[in-house]
Amino acid sequence: MAAMASDAQLFEDDFRVNKLSDPKYDRVDRLYCTSIDGQTSMKLDINKELFPCAINDSLHVTIATTLSLDGTKDDERGWRDTSKSGGGEGSLADGYEYVCYGKIYKFVDGDNGRNIQCYTSFGGLLMALDGPYKKLTPLRVDYVYLLVRKN
Repeated sequence: MAAMASDAQLFEDDFRVNKLSDPKYDRVDRLYCTSIDGQTSMKLDINKELFPCAINDSLHVTIATTLSLDGTKDDERGWRDTSKSGGGEGSLADGYEYVCYGKIYKFVDGDNGRNIQCYTSFGGLLMALDGPYKKLTPLRVDYVYLLVRKN
């Protein structure tokens, strides 16, 4: 079962917040981040009332296809019901502070032929990942969960 759960986690990395956008909206910040290994950059719109961030914050980011700890799809019960299941099983979201559900909708090859850009929308809050093809290969056009916590 552990293999199934890891298959459901498509991407996982640690990032440092380098810059915040000039505030255009009351409740949204755009974070400009770089992975700790320096290979991947991320632009991420967040609800700053729910998850306030500052420059130099360290974030752990996971993208997964399900919140179920055993890797099974959430289709039957809906993603909102995972914590209400009553079975005491918990969910992947329990280890994170900020969770969104959205869709990976576009990929663009990078200029150098080794990088790829991945674009995701979480109900209008956008994320752009730019990194090595090898690191972002598990991502595909699909509905996904974004899970973020501060390190």
